[in-house]
Formats: sequence, C-alpha cells, structure tokens
Amino acid sequence: MQFAFGLDDEKDPKKPEEAKPSEAMEERLFKARSVFIFGQIDMKLANAVTAKMIALAQDGKDEIRVFINSPGGHLESGDTIHDIIKFVDCPVKIIGTGWVGSAAAHIYLSAPKENRLALPNTRFLLHQPSGGAGGQASDIAIQAKEIIKAKARIQKVIAEATGQPLEKVIKDTERDHWMPADEAVEYGVVGRIITSMGAI
Repeated sequence: MQFAFGLDDEKDPKKPEEAKPSEAMEERLFKARSVFIFGQIDMKLANAVTAKMIALAQDGKDEIRVFINSPGGHLESGDTIHDIIKFVDCPVKIIGTGWVGSAAAHIYLSAPKENRLALPNTRFLLHQPSGGAGGQASDIAIQAKEIIKAKARIQKVIAEATGQPLEKVIKDTERDHWMPADEAVEYGVVGRIITSMGAI
C-alpha cells in the first residue's frame, strides 16, 4: 500500500521522456559529490538516489550536495530518501530550487537546519499525505488508519525539524501551506537563502 501526497503517478503518454545526463556528465557530478532530485518522487527515483548516496558515502567522507526541485510524490519513496540522507556518514547539504513540495519537503527536512539551503525564488509546500482507498470495507478502514498514522508521523517530523509547536504544524498542514523562501526561513524550514555556489 502506497500513500501519495496528492499526485497522480500515471505517466502522460503525450509527455516527452526526460533527458538523461550523459555518462561523462554523470561522472563529473559524482566527482563533484552532487545528487539531483528533480521531478516526481517515486520508487525509481528513490532507488537511483539511494544508489548514488551509498556510492558517494563509500567513496569518501566529504560533503554531499543534494539539489531538489520536486512537487512531491509517493510517501514511501520520500521516506526512503529521507532516511538514506540521515543514514550516510557524510555531511549532506540540501539546496532547494524551483519548488519543494509534499514528499520533497519531507526529504528536504532530513538535513540539519544549518544544512538546508534555498535559492531565492524557491517555494515550499507543506501538507498532509493522502491515499486512495479501495476494496472491501475492512480494507478501506485499514488504509484510513494508516493514513492517519502517516499524517501524525509527518507532522511530528516537520515540528522537530522546524522547531514549530506540533499544534501549529497540525493546524498549518490541514490545508496546503505554501511559503516563499523568506517565509520558509522564518518558519524554520530553510536555514538560509543563497545566491551563489560559493555561498554553499
């Protein structure tokens, strides 16, 4: 059973396939210890990010930089990336760009506040997970309970990562809670806003 953050994971047949970096570019990014999380969060992306994070951690203990621009996606996939970022021994800095929403915001909050950076025009979206319930009445009831558990868990993560009271987080995430970068700093989501590579 998978929970999503309100996104349809079906592929649009009319949508062109995303361009993939060349092997040379992948090698340069690996040497730069940079990982990109762009687009919808799903198991394929979680697998790729996990593999890169583990490989980089095995390659040395220097800082890893994660750039993220995503509307969100599947909760379990976001959980995987969130936990892997905490799991590796290397320090990890996460740079938000474009928008960081839902499951992507959950990933973003995996780093310590001082390591959570954002470009000036980044927007952030915090809200609760959702799930499509189907099947027999007993199955629907089980899924509903799991969604409530997931909701409480995510709200606790947000509260602990931002320093906001849990009661406020619960209230704020009852509906979509959008924040520009400067408001995200005030809320405790973002550590600081940067405008150049040198500021990382």
